[in-house]
This record gives sequence, structure tokens and C-alpha cells, in this order.
Amino acid sequence: MPGRFFAIVNPAAGGGRCGKLAPAALERLRAAGVQLDVRETRAAGDATAFARDAQSTGTRNFLAVGGDGTAYEILNGIFPRAAQPAAGRCTLAFLPLGTGNSFLRDFYSEKGGMLAQRLERAITQGAARSCDVIRLRHSGGELFYMNLLTLGFAADAAEVANRYLKPFGYFGYTLSVLACLARLNRRAFPLRADGAAEFDRRRCLFLAFSNTKYTGGNMLIAPNADAFDGWIEYVRWGPIGRVGLLRNFPTLFDGTHVRHPMASRCGVREVEFSLDAAVNVTIDGESLRLKCERLDILPGALDVMV
Repeated sequence: MPGRFFAIVNPAAGGGRCGKLAPAALERLRAAGVQLDVRETRAAGDATAFARDAQSTGTRNFLAVGGDGTAYEILNGIFPRAAQPAAGRCTLAFLPLGTGNSFLRDFYSEKGGMLAQRLERAITQGAARSCDVIRLRHSGGELFYMNLLTLGFAADAAEVANRYLKPFGYFGYTLSVLACLARLNRRAFPLRADGAAEFDRRRCLFLAFSNTKYTGGNMLIAPNADAFDGWIEYVRWGPIGRVGLLRNFPTLFDGTHVRHPMASRCGVREVEFSLDAAVNVTIDGESLRLKCERLDILPGALDVMV
């Protein structure tokens, strides 16, 4: 039987959809024997604070009720403490009632209510898998993620989508990509992976450092990523122009963009950056400006119910 979960609900997720659907979904879990302690967020950062406080008093099972952003905040509440062997393993389950559920696309093709029902069954069955977590160290501290980090064009597009087009969901991200073509900026993000002798200072369209395959709900940015293999999937697309990007734009949805002559991919375990200043980044759907310093992988650091 499933144990007790601390459910953190973001009622604003999905344009308020989560707030309407969460009570019935949580009641179904209770009826199936799942014990729940529930708190609702009211502002950005609440889920992180709630998760951190709960973990400090012994809670180890968490339920993210919302979208990718809710899960990301919870993750950053239970880490870095969860990375310490003596802290005890944590489990994260999902009720996907928000706009984006990119992490779950690796495991399910369903969307909306059908996806939520599948995850309810996963919770009641109590099956969990050990999932990798990626740690980003930056000039202001550290962050943890389960989906992906992007820099360059993809991060610029996500920033536009989150600021102006979030109510449009998956379609909003596509619109933002097209809008960013007007100010296409191909630039260098100096880095070296796995202790390479020199920093890569070539210009590029975007860089992605992924734990899972999808972003923006249905863009297959990292088709070779695997959240359970102990590797960061590093995808780089060189300085392709507007016409080339438009012509190849559909390949971002089926993963064949990695076959483009200007693209490359490989599995890495750590990445060192040498940035002069903060840049736009997207990390698990959140748009931030950060001066990235280092990425590394925490293999199997979190149990997930999928």
C-alpha cells in the first residue's frame, strides 16, 4: 500500500485549472488508501519553502500537484539535503494538472485528464524508480533539475513564452520561437565538458543539457536522453541562419534536428562554463538570468513515481 504523502498544490497552475481539478483528484487518492497532508501555494517559491520545511521534520514522500514548475520548486526544496546519504531517500510523485508536463512525456503519451489518471494509478500502486538529478552551480548558489537546462535561442524563446504567451500552453512556446526569429542572436557560451583541455568558444543557436527528452510539452530536444542512465545529454546546434532554422523547425518536434550537419550530441557527466555575465536560461520551464558555472549529475538521487 502507498504511504503518506505531502501534497503541494499550485492552484494557479494551468491558468487556474489545477485549482479546480485538484480537490477531486486528491479525494480519489484518499479513497484508494493514500494518506495526504495538503498545502496550497500562493506565490512563487512557496513550494520550495513548504518542501524544505517538511523534509526537515522527517517527510520523505512528496506529491507535486501542478505542472513542471511545481515539481521544480519541490525538487529545490528537498535538495541539496536529499543528496546527502544520511538524509534518507525522497520520493516525488506527480498529479499533472498544470500547463506543461515535459518531464512526464518520456513515460506517457496521454495528456490532460487521461495523463492525470495514469499518474493516480502509479501513486496508488506505489511503484518508484531511481531518477537522476542534475545540479547547476551558478554565481548566486545552486539549483537542481530533472528535465533540462537550455541557453541561447531556446532560452530566449522560453523567456518570451513565459512572460507573454503562457496562457497559450504548448502553442505559446511555438509562437515564441517564431517571434524570436526576428532578433536571432547566435553567440558563444564558452564551456568544456568532462575536463576537456580547452573551452569550446564557438557560436551556436542553442545549447541544451537534458535529463529527459522533451521540452515545451512536445519538442523532442534531446531524443537520446534517459533520466536513469547517469548521463547529462548535451545537445548543441551551431549558428544556423533564419532560413535554415525555419526549414528545419519541424525537426525539433521529432528529434531529427540532431542529424543536422550543424548539430551534435553526446553524453557527459560534468560541464564547466566560462561566462562573462548572466544570460537567459530555461531550467525545467522556469526562465531565469544566471551566470552558470558548473553542471554535474547526481545518478539515481531521487525516487520518482511514474
